[in-house]
Amino acid sequence: MGWEDASVGRLFFGRDDAETDLKDGLLRGAVFRPNHAYEEVLSGRKSLIIGRKGSGKSAICRQLATAEGHPGASVLITPDDAAGDEIRRFELQGVTADTAKSLIWRYVFAVHAARHLTGHARTEHHRRRLPSAVRALRRFLRANGEYDDSRLYDRLRRGASGLQSANLSLKAFGVVEAALGVNGASEGARASRQLEVLEDGVAAAFAELGCDGRHPPLLFLVDQLEQVWTVDADSHALVAGLLLAAKQATGRYGGAVRTALFLRSDIYDTLNFSEGDKFHSDEIRISWSRKGLEDVALARARASLGAEIGEEQLWGEVFPAVVRGEPTADYLFRRALPRPRDAIQFLNACRGVAHERGGPWITEADVLAATDRFSRWKLQDLAKEYLVNHPFLRSLFAMFENSGYVVTREALESRFEARRDALHRDYPDYTDSLTVRGLIDVLYGAGFLGVRRGDGVVYSGGSQAPPGPGEDEFHVHPCFRHALNSVVSPSGVTSNREVQLLDRVAEAAGRVRRLLARSELPEAEATAVRLTLHRVLSEVDDARDLPRRGFPDGVRRQVLSAARDFGELAAWLHDRQVGHFITRRLEDEAQGLVRAAGGAEGTGVGSSSGG
Repeated sequence: MGWEDASVGRLFFGRDDAETDLKDGLLRGAVFRPNHAYEEVLSGRKSLIIGRKGSGKSAICRQLATAEGHPGASVLITPDDAAGDEIRRFELQGVTADTAKSLIWRYVFAVHAARHLTGHARTEHHRRRLPSAVRALRRFLRANGEYDDSRLYDRLRRGASGLQSANLSLKAFGVVEAALGVNGASEGARASRQLEVLEDGVAAAFAELGCDGRHPPLLFLVDQLEQVWTVDADSHALVAGLLLAAKQATGRYGGAVRTALFLRSDIYDTLNFSEGDKFHSDEIRISWSRKGLEDVALARARASLGAEIGEEQLWGEVFPAVVRGEPTADYLFRRALPRPRDAIQFLNACRGVAHERGGPWITEADVLAATDRFSRWKLQDLAKEYLVNHPFLRSLFAMFENSGYVVTREALESRFEARRDALHRDYPDYTDSLTVRGLIDVLYGAGFLGVRRGDGVVYSGGSQAPPGPGEDEFHVHPCFRHALNSVVSPSGVTSNREVQLLDRVAEAAGRVRRLLARSELPEAEATAVRLTLHRVLSEVDDARDLPRRGFPDGVRRQVLSAARDFGELAAWLHDRQVGHFITRRLEDEAQGLVRAAGGAEGTGVGSSSGG
């Protein structure tokens, strides 16, 4: 059965999170899309992977934990609440909180490495008799109850007890407590010395086996730290200590060990510790392009349908070719934050509406219905995503309800002043952030607001700088506009006639696009038509702000400009003697737009096919 014989019931874009997607979704198939961040971690050039919730950090992590993702051995570490509490409680006299937490993390890394080496010597190096350094590690593990597999919490509990009381058994390495030379020293000094002995033993085993450069390194993967994160000093030290411990491990064990830490950007960006400047070269931030998200959608559609469909089938048959005159892929991905989870959820929402309706494939009406559903989801999700760092975020959304999606700094100041006392009363610990400048920074950083720069609107992500004092025009992201009933710009400024004119241009472009899909126009000419339509639709979208920006006649001029573009394209096709039906359609649409705009001189619109 070909995919044309299937229905929307088979279509599925996967689960929302990588962990579930691996169990019963699509990641267990061949849909993982290696991106730049994945390649950098795999090569060892980067070890600190930073991204927003849903940006694909865990998907990269889980892929690296497989033999297909990383050719060497790996250890996946994902702290739960119990493990997080154990680390937060761990303290040592004589050292800072960051240093204390780094010591317990170093213990975890060292024990995992020791356990790996005791099996690795036989399976990979084929040693029938274990080298002396490996035998010492095996004795250490048995003496300290670490030989058998156990939960991370149990390992942390044993390590914390041993480091705090200096009662780790180090006899396997020929060392007893009296020989440590730290009598009368602080807890921190004693713990540090014990760890050095253990790490020396691990390093000796790696060296005796010759692991460095002989085979791929052991890879430590640490993920889901957001599960144990709270806004307090101990959580800060937990993460800072992990960074310090990872750097120590890779330095101590050379090329035999690598680390990859996956951190949410809202956590990493709050860190402030003295060693923080040493990690910039290790950082890589995950960012997604429109093309990358389209590749994710296509790969998952192919996997669920079991067929190698192309972009034309996905965005012209499975989905409608256009939605409100806009290419469907553009419509969808412009209304989602640029991360895989949002794309997957929006696509599944479209599929869900179509399936509920009982249709064979997704229609424009299905996409429009899913838009409202998806927008409500994401507004709620945004508040939850930042609940720990910005618990007041949900209360700010009311400032943008039932109004235009464009707002000036002056309007924000007015809306904030009306709510300032209530916000300060409800969130007394956050009054420093609850200012106009503070809320702009928070809303921009969360991706809720964009800022106009030049002829475009910039949203957070990549290397974009936050809004400056001289930037006064902000736009609610299209993802959230439907949930807020903020779909016009701005309320009461653009007249119904102006909206109708711009909609008419979008509808005209949609009719031309649908005819193009059925035509047999040569590829070069078809590409020229598609590019012109895309440009016209982009200009129409921008023109919806023209009246508020001081160009009251801007909409009419934009409509006439679109008519001129259609007319010139028709004349060009006529000269090339191709696409008679497309040429006639372009002429008709151009003349219709001129009439709708009230006529104009010098539009350059006329008949090119009449001889």
